[in-house]
Amino acid sequence: MAEPGNAGGVGMRAVCIREVQKDLAQSSKALIESRMAEHKISQADGFKTYREAIETPGDGLVIFRGMQDYTAESIKSLEGCKRAWWEEAQTASSRSLSLLRPTIRADDSELWFGWNPRRKTDPIDILLRGDQQPTGSVVVRANWSDNPFFPAVLEQERLDCLRISPEQYEHIWEGGYASVLSGAYYARCLADAKKDGRIGKVGIDPLMTLRAYVDIGGTGAKADAFAMWIAQFVGKEIRVLDYYEAVGQPLATHIGWLREKKYERADIWLPHDGETHDRVYDVSFESALKAAGFNVTVVPNQGKGAAKSRIESARRRFPNIWFNEATTEAGRDALGWYHEKMDDNRSIGLGPEHDWSSHGSDAFGLMCVAYEEPQKKQEIVYPRTGII
Repeated sequence: MAEPGNAGGVGMRAVCIREVQKDLAQSSKALIESRMAEHKISQADGFKTYREAIETPGDGLVIFRGMQDYTAESIKSLEGCKRAWWEEAQTASSRSLSLLRPTIRADDSELWFGWNPRRKTDPIDILLRGDQQPTGSVVVRANWSDNPFFPAVLEQERLDCLRISPEQYEHIWEGGYASVLSGAYYARCLADAKKDGRIGKVGIDPLMTLRAYVDIGGTGAKADAFAMWIAQFVGKEIRVLDYYEAVGQPLATHIGWLREKKYERADIWLPHDGETHDRVYDVSFESALKAAGFNVTVVPNQGKGAAKSRIESARRRFPNIWFNEATTEAGRDALGWYHEKMDDNRSIGLGPEHDWSSHGSDAFGLMCVAYEEPQKKQEIVYPRTGII
């Protein structure tokens, strides 16, 4: 059967889209057919079902495609479509959106997107929930509470989720972004912090030391992110004031941010690789920051199991950590996503997943290790004598 752009007739041409569709079992075709059966829509009404498409009245056609299969040339075959429905649009890539939007372009054409919000940085959320929305766009938030036929069994599921997995509730049931990933190391910690009111307005204490804890990135487009938390230790509390992250920028950019935010008097803690030379510039982060006037401490290499040690230290400290909500959102997103890499075949953990969330999470763990280290030195018990 021909693509819509190559067919004649006056009926409505439509395409149902997913980012990746390896076969029709992954498409919305079965859903549409079940609704047709439910409403007793058949060939007598001008609808006919084929293996790969659904014919509609007036020589219309509904096809089902994966956007990753298209190129700038092949996408032209969709130019005859006047409707495009993108299901699970939270997975849409920027490339795919940029291919589709200028292709469905008749005066009366429409693009429909349906999705469950995942992250505010997803391309579909930037497009339709960002600061600048396309002219004529209509965005509707539909939720369980808008469903007059919401069944009792799902109401019980909702309440169970609220009781058992409160860290997942906002994302699953209320349309919130996935601020915590199921199974993430700090999912419960963040939920408790929110419940206890430890995510709110936190100000600088002018009498206490400002501290910056860093995970070192690099220069270049493919470099790891440079992440930094700004905090103060006040008694038993860690007060987290700010979070910064940048990719591929030189050290001067990071120093500029510190000075712009008036953190130029902050003491800086680096991981052990802060002593080594940057791959591009023949100078270490430690020496460069000292030359810029900062007091710098390099945390010694914790050896094998360092990542796990940082995680456990952060979990111990979390009940006494307070976050300034307005300036730490991106960092808390990283903490909520930071999770174990799994071997699915053996169902065992392989340590932390190295992804976008690991850099901010490593810097956060470094902060907690630095808080605990002086205490550990004070609590050494000498053998036999019992002297502390």
